[in-house]
Amino acid sequence: MADLVEVTDPADPRLADYRDLRDVELRKHLESEQGLFIAEGEKVVRRAVEGGFAARSFVMAPRWLAGLSDVLDRSEAPCYVVSEDLAERVTGFHVHRGALASLHRRALPSVSAVLAEARTVVVLEDVVDHTNVGAVFRSAAALGVDAVVLAPRCADPLYRRSVKVAMGAVFSVPWTRLDDWYDALPSLSQAGFTTVALTPADDAVPVEEAVAGRDRVALVMGTEGHGLTERWMTSADVRAVIPMSAGVDSLNVAAATAVACYVAARR
Repeated sequence: MADLVEVTDPADPRLADYRDLRDVELRKHLESEQGLFIAEGEKVVRRAVEGGFAARSFVMAPRWLAGLSDVLDRSEAPCYVVSEDLAERVTGFHVHRGALASLHRRALPSVSAVLAEARTVVVLEDVVDHTNVGAVFRSAAALGVDAVVLAPRCADPLYRRSVKVAMGAVFSVPWTRLDDWYDALPSLSQAGFTTVALTPADDAVPVEEAVAGRDRVALVMGTEGHGLTERWMTSADVRAVIPMSAGVDSLNVAAATAVACYVAARR
């Protein structure tokens, strides 16, 4: 059972994991160095622990203790009880959901292990916005995608903003990073997937047509703004487009992923 420890000093070193959560570069360095990530909000904290991630500590305002009492009962990590004002001074923002947890990261599985039983996967190339990555995971979980595979330069799915937007889906959808960016799509094709590159290119076919009758499909999505690189565009098995109207040429990558996942789920 977690020990409840009241903390009143914002400089208390026991709160170091939660300091300056809005400083993205500082957090990247700290979380990588310490092997941790932050979950925010009752639902997300619960899903992280239920997803098998071991807690380093919790930070909660008193009014959130009852709602997460069962989670605390199952953990040996300390729970630092703070005022909402102190939480804001430490983190740099108003923690309106009142609960935070610092959790240990786990080693990522191999690409082959993630793909072994998968029928539909999403592959992201250099999607760098944490909100978009989180939204992709939420859509993947909601629409029956079996796994998400990330190129090396993609944003961290376990960064606090990604986790929050995903509503904890990063804990339930299997995912990993690619080691080999250059030959990633040919390797997926060799593994039995039809790689479908989403693009507004003139030779793209409607996404419904691209996935129809396919057994295993990898939906390949490009970075914000520029889309897929030429290498990934030319090495994909097929190019697909979500037909647009009213003069709009494309959707945000998170929205496009949701549409493509919905279509692929019904192929």
